[in-house]
Amino acid sequence: MLSGPALLRLVPVLFLGALLASCAAPPKAAPTPPPPPAPKVNLSPQVVQAASAYRYYMARSSAIVPQFADAGTIAGAVQTGAAYEPAQMVRGAIAYAAVVALQDRGFVDAVRVYSRDPDQRREVIHELLKNPAYVVGMPGSAGAAGLVIANLGSDAQRLYDTGKAVKQSAYDIQKQPWSRSDVQARDVRLAAAKSASVTAMSGENAETARLQQISMALPSAAISVPPVAPPYTPTVTRGLAIAALAVLGEARDSDMASVSGLMSESNIGGCMGSAKLNLYQCLAVARPHYEDVFCLGQHALMDTGRCMIRASGLPEPYEARFIPDASSINKGMGKKPPVRKKPARKAA
Repeated sequence: MLSGPALLRLVPVLFLGALLASCAAPPKAAPTPPPPPAPKVNLSPQVVQAASAYRYYMARSSAIVPQFADAGTIAGAVQTGAAYEPAQMVRGAIAYAAVVALQDRGFVDAVRVYSRDPDQRREVIHELLKNPAYVVGMPGSAGAAGLVIANLGSDAQRLYDTGKAVKQSAYDIQKQPWSRSDVQARDVRLAAAKSASVTAMSGENAETARLQQISMALPSAAISVPPVAPPYTPTVTRGLAIAALAVLGEARDSDMASVSGLMSESNIGGCMGSAKLNLYQCLAVARPHYEDVFCLGQHALMDTGRCMIRASGLPEPYEARFIPDASSINKGMGKKPPVRKKPARKAA
């Protein structure tokens, strides 16, 4: 055992050890885990295919050449112009808007910020699905909207201009005797147009692959289209919302039950439905071949192009309407307008 003096000498040593132990650095806290990686941009192939089908119709119909040499070329052009189902065209236009929006790097990077916090990501997804106009408040949406409007609008204007040229050719070809002969099997021709109108469209493989590549939001060349401030049409807004969902990883095949709800728009669908009804009525009463050309130009192409211009939010083209008066009616019937006699002068 330690004697009294030895024990007294040991006390300071023990006290110093305890003091040093109390001054030691506290144990380090566990490092904060890094935020989860942002999900990859993922747009369902079903959306891409809808966009490709829309592009297929717009490209083929806009390529109709307004020079017709015989009844066969007219019949083929009528089938091409009639070959879309209104609801599918609306879905395709909105899907194409989503693909185009994903080309805007500023918009994609701005939306990615919402992926850093899982709770915020879920909240943003919920708001987009509940009200697609929520996307308008996101940074970068004006730039993406400008790109969408420019693409939808230019395609629609091209279709409208083609229709205008085709409509003019309906008057030009009347100089050719064959164009004034009656269409054979007119009921079959009308039935074929109606059948083409309800048959589902599909896009070309090359265009589908190109749009799929774009939808992955891979680095691309700088975009020079200026931003456009809101308000936007429902077609543009819904396309932007789907693009935002794709950036947040919520527009996959497994999400299509909710995404499909954003791919409809009643106003433009109704516009296209009216265009189709006018086309059917026009073909039902058309007899000579040049009248079929008029139906194609006015109702299949110009009316559809006007609907899509409206969907983009650009000003609709002005088309002067001819309103007949008594003079023009008499002239058209080969009659001279009635001459109004001057009232007889009273004798002074």
